[in-house]
Amino acid sequence: MCGIVASVGNKPCRHVVLQGLSRLEYRGYDSAGFVCIDQNHPYFSFKKEAGGVAPIQRLIETATFDGVIGMGHTRWATHGVVDEDNAHPHFNCKKNIAVVHNGIVEGHDEIRSQLINQGHTFNSSTDSETIAHLVSSLHSEYNDLHATLVALTTRLKGAYALIFLFEQYPDTLIVVRHRSPMVIGIAEQQMLVASDFLAFSDITKDVIFMPDNTFALITKDTIKLFTFDGAPSSYQVTKVDHTHKPLDKEGFEHYMLKEIYEQKRAIARTINFCKIIGSSVELEGTLHNFSSILQQNDALWRQLGLTKDRIKNLRYINLISAGTSWHASRIAQFFFETICKIPTRVYLASEFRYMSFFDEPNSIYLMVSQSGETADTLEALRLLNSFEQQTIAITNVASSTMVREAHGFMLMQAGPEISVASTKAFSTQISLLYWLAHRIGLERGEVGQEQMHHAEEALMLAAEILETSIENYKFKIVQELAPHYATFDRFIFLGRHISYPFAMEAALKLKEISYIFAQCYPAGELKHGPIALVDEKTPVVIFSVLDELIYHKLVSNANEVKARKGHLIVFAFEGQDELINLADCPFVLPRITPLLAPLAMTGLMQFFVYHITRQLGHSIDKPRNLAKSVTVE
Repeated sequence: MCGIVASVGNKPCRHVVLQGLSRLEYRGYDSAGFVCIDQNHPYFSFKKEAGGVAPIQRLIETATFDGVIGMGHTRWATHGVVDEDNAHPHFNCKKNIAVVHNGIVEGHDEIRSQLINQGHTFNSSTDSETIAHLVSSLHSEYNDLHATLVALTTRLKGAYALIFLFEQYPDTLIVVRHRSPMVIGIAEQQMLVASDFLAFSDITKDVIFMPDNTFALITKDTIKLFTFDGAPSSYQVTKVDHTHKPLDKEGFEHYMLKEIYEQKRAIARTINFCKIIGSSVELEGTLHNFSSILQQNDALWRQLGLTKDRIKNLRYINLISAGTSWHASRIAQFFFETICKIPTRVYLASEFRYMSFFDEPNSIYLMVSQSGETADTLEALRLLNSFEQQTIAITNVASSTMVREAHGFMLMQAGPEISVASTKAFSTQISLLYWLAHRIGLERGEVGQEQMHHAEEALMLAAEILETSIENYKFKIVQELAPHYATFDRFIFLGRHISYPFAMEAALKLKEISYIFAQCYPAGELKHGPIALVDEKTPVVIFSVLDELIYHKLVSNANEVKARKGHLIVFAFEGQDELINLADCPFVLPRITPLLAPLAMTGLMQFFVYHITRQLGHSIDKPRNLAKSVTVE
């Protein structure tokens, strides 16, 4: 899960590479490195830094060497601790071959042992360094670059994107892609390569998304692409009309806080767009008119890779996702089953590939991912494609691999999300999936036009409550509650029905940025073991629901906590006095359409967690051990 940028051209590349890396910090920020063939001599000059989020800035400030061909890397550690030795680039024994690597090499220990027996000496504990020594050994054997790369791809297992520099080939970037994204940019007498085209989007709009299982030999003027068996491969140049826009915090202390407050607008954009394929222009008119437009034509279904007949004959909906997107999917399961009356299943992407697969006719698979590059979800998508299943990407990034490889797609309109801990991507996923459930229901006759319009209005009301509830409790949280709850070492989160997956998301948020241990349970399971953990030193957070029957069950659970001298934090709705009165710390929100209760609670939950973490003084936007886009399994 790393950022890679490289350039070859007729002018020095250091600034371009390091600027590109600074845009890819979301992919990892444990360490960074830059290497080039020095313009003052035909050998490598390089610099590597480790330690938190500052390495790239230190490289920009301290690297004085340059060259017309070079590459850089930001790391998210998978193999080996975070230190300078494990930072990229990695080299062979003679230090005349350099590699940067995104992904994981499976079985690298065996390769390493074989190379050590051949006399190779290693300087790091990474799987990536193994690649540098292996390609060096193979090149000594074949003495031909093309044959070396064919042999290399037969030896490497896993998912990887690689760029090599050879001192022997001082004008050539050598790029290999297997199940990890890589994009080539074509500029005037310059070629660029990166794991995300935003790294160089201000330089060129002409890109090649490298096909899977290919390698490329790239000079400033030429691109030669080959399949893994060595055969020449064609490629397609795509014009991507998107430019990286520098973002600032706009007066907020952290990006996370800014993005919490952006959610109301992001939800409105998402519902207004429900983006018609190929359109990047916001549609005019009311939400009601937008629904009518979509009802009159097949634009939405074409974008999703479906037909009206396919929608009407749907028997199963499946959602596959990871992390926060999995929690949004678990919430959306209630949408599709309640609104569309279609049986819906939710799978963890990391587990899906290793489960038995049953081909069920008239099924669709929604692949939910904020970045569209999440490795576990992407591999599940590819597996489903191999079974000729209908896959649809639900993501925030139009240029992502999932959008390109799925049969259809639908885009949230969250806008750039810089903070690693997701906020507005989560709320826009919920919003989009709620809208989509109604739109499918409308097509199937389960929902009328008036209900569709009401659903859109309810989403906007939920967005309003999301924001105003923060304002209602802002000063109490900042001045009183956050300082108090930052003193606790552990929390328990409880929910029932649709509030249980939301409770899981809340527990994840607290873990991600505050590093406080938090465990989540379905409230009905409390008495089956977890209640042993309840004491006065462990706050229990309960998220209510707006279903009367389930609400009263939650009240019983709250009483169980209080009977054990537990400390109770409650997120409840107006009129739920019995639950509110049991709470040591109640947060009370206006009532909303029951299925949108999690969306209404989202902002206040995030704001509460944010200020607990701020009180502790931790890095909020870039918490330890995490990265924004999880591109390794």
